Amino acid sequence: MSVVCGPGNNGGDGYVIARLALAAGFDVRAYPVGPVERLRGDGAAAFAEYRNADGPLLNFIPPGFEGAEILVDALLGTGLDRDVTDEYAAVIDAVNDFPGKVVAVDIPSGLNADTGAVMGNAVRADLTVSFIGLKQGLFTGAGPAHCGEIVFDDLDTPPEIRLAQTPSSRLLRSNDFTLPPRRRDAHKGHYGHVLVIGGECGYSGAARMAAEAAARTGAGLVSIATRTSHAPLLNVGRPELMVHGAESGGELGPLLQRASVLALGPGLGQGEWAKALFDAALDCGKPAVIDADALNLLAKLPRRCDHWILTPHPGEAARLLGVAVADVQRDRFAAVSALQRRYGGVAVLKGAGTLIAGPDGVPHVARWGNPGMASGGMGDVLTGVIAGLRAQHVPPFESACLGVRIHGQAGDLAASAGERGLLAGDLIDALRACIN
Repeated sequence: MSVVCGPGNNGGDGYVIARLALAAGFDVRAYPVGPVERLRGDGAAAFAEYRNADGPLLNFIPPGFEGAEILVDALLGTGLDRDVTDEYAAVIDAVNDFPGKVVAVDIPSGLNADTGAVMGNAVRADLTVSFIGLKQGLFTGAGPAHCGEIVFDDLDTPPEIRLAQTPSSRLLRSNDFTLPPRRRDAHKGHYGHVLVIGGECGYSGAARMAAEAAARTGAGLVSIATRTSHAPLLNVGRPELMVHGAESGGELGPLLQRASVLALGPGLGQGEWAKALFDAALDCGKPAVIDADALNLLAKLPRRCDHWILTPHPGEAARLLGVAVADVQRDRFAAVSALQRRYGGVAVLKGAGTLIAGPDGVPHVARWGNPGMASGGMGDVLTGVIAGLRAQHVPPFESACLGVRIHGQAGDLAASAGERGLLAGDLIDALRACIN
């Protein structure tokens, strides 16, 4: 076992690990990076105890860490507030070139604990063991790609200390926001009517996937308003869907009156037809899930609403906030909170570690999903899922959280056959299993 130790508290943890591993019979080498004289308090004591146990100490890093099987990253911890450079960046490169398993102590070195952004360079660990409190940066942005498996131990922190802290975010759990059982005398009217608005020429599939997802999530009725030329084709193979042509805001009016929830944006486009339907839909005042091109139209003509749910990916979020995509990804927590403050309602910032922010100001973090879901149409399915939940009278914030969870779980279930080649349509059948 090789242990790379920095000059701070994280390095002190590394020396404790090295000493315990030595006592357990491991062949251990510790590699101090930076002056050990900077160690203070518990860190300095841990270094002294390791040396008193005759722990080997090497002041240079040999190629491949001398054939070690396990490499422990205790270089930099949660206090990192600037980009990693020079000696530390070079050590991180050496760690990332290591062919064996890498275990990060508390957080991978170079990863921002608060945002999940890479601070110049960061360790890619196979396992991250986090202590006392979970760091929100482990779960979003670059965090999931750098942490590997995450194991948490609160080290028996007294409950009164934990309760005295105000969390800056919350990690969604599988038992958060569950649906009640259906009534024995239920009928379709109890579970709402979703109207999906979209499907410009060439993009009819987006509206179809959103509608199917809403139906599979349990909405009582699902309709699509789309280009008239698409209407005869969209319910082929899914006759439960009601499909209507709507070439103007006026033609959309009767459909809006019958709907209880709108899913606005899948395949909508940004032309004159899209603008007419967009304006009519927002003016009707119905609860809505806003996605895709409807978000791009909203960015051009901003307005605020308390009963909608916005579901942007980082590019759409950047347009809504008037910033670069890199700014969104640099601090996703700040971005999702800014979206909610500016536009109202509930904001869902999609991506690795999807974030949900509501009026209470505490973002929730979802850890479900996989890289196979990086393909077209996944957002349309999520829109339908959230709209389907909203139609079943689930409150907006709960609909967003529950929808993100079910969508991610369906993606994980569908990826059991492999992540490559996973299609958005593969999630639709899996939704039924996940929501039940």
